[in-house]
Amino acid sequence: MRLGVLDVGSNTVHLLVVDAHPGACPLPAHSHKVELRLAQLLDADGAIGPEGIERLISVVQEALEAAEDKGVEELLPFATSAVRDAGNADDVLARVKAGTGVELQVLAGPEEARLTFLAARRWFGWSAGRLLVLDIGGGSLEVAYGMDEEPDAAVSLPLGAGRLTAGWLPTDPADPGDVKALRRHVRTEIARTVGEFARFGAPDHVVATSKTFRQLARLTGAARSTEGPYVLRELKRKSLEDWVPRLAAMTHAERAELPGVSEGRAGQLLAGALVAEAALDLLGVDSVEICPWALREGVILRRLDHMPTT
Repeated sequence: MRLGVLDVGSNTVHLLVVDAHPGACPLPAHSHKVELRLAQLLDADGAIGPEGIERLISVVQEALEAAEDKGVEELLPFATSAVRDAGNADDVLARVKAGTGVELQVLAGPEEARLTFLAARRWFGWSAGRLLVLDIGGGSLEVAYGMDEEPDAAVSLPLGAGRLTAGWLPTDPADPGDVKALRRHVRTEIARTVGEFARFGAPDHVVATSKTFRQLARLTGAARSTEGPYVLRELKRKSLEDWVPRLAAMTHAERAELPGVSEGRAGQLLAGALVAEAALDLLGVDSVEICPWALREGVILRRLDHMPTT
């Protein structure tokens, strides 16, 4: 059957259409993406303003029409950190449903981590052993660890690249004092959770998902996305540590000229790099492998698992 997953994230609204059935690998058929940057549209009270809500309704309607055009039989719509943490989340959800008919399921942070973990586990298989999965989104950082398809530990922290850029790095280029303060804040937040994972012992395999990690890996020499999903891509902590001060000294425009960095994400790449560096360091990770599957695939896989196999 043809499924569509509609991901209302902190950076983008992304419709992914796949052809799938239980027991088979979902095959991508269409992708429709609009950069909305909800994490950066929150007002002083942490609410999404009227203009942001109207823009969201318009983008969701556009994605819904694209899903219909592509013959989607079932749409799986969900929202993550930006809507979850908005002070007026209930009003936003009600307005979107009234304007489009789409009822967004708001994923809790730990559930987001668990679904991303499921996707990584299915991609790498049981041979990966004890798996540690890292994901940096626009609004939050997810970390999950486990032996099975359900992680033994899963946490979500408000350390998304878009959220941190808006709240901590207001100038272009970034002020060195602001960078130092953000680095301290990120490390303090992550350090509080390290014990939850350390008690399980060292992982056998560490993987990372998300656009931020893919861009950082590309910066440090990983293969281009055009070479396909099955090429090994790694991000080494030492290479990342070398890049962080270089990114801190650049303007948004200069970062946008770097290989693999999109103009829309260039502004928040520094914050993402600081989170990635801190996570790898504090969790004792020297290198991560980039996983092509992430939250959207996890949502699809969970839905397939609950379908009859007839």
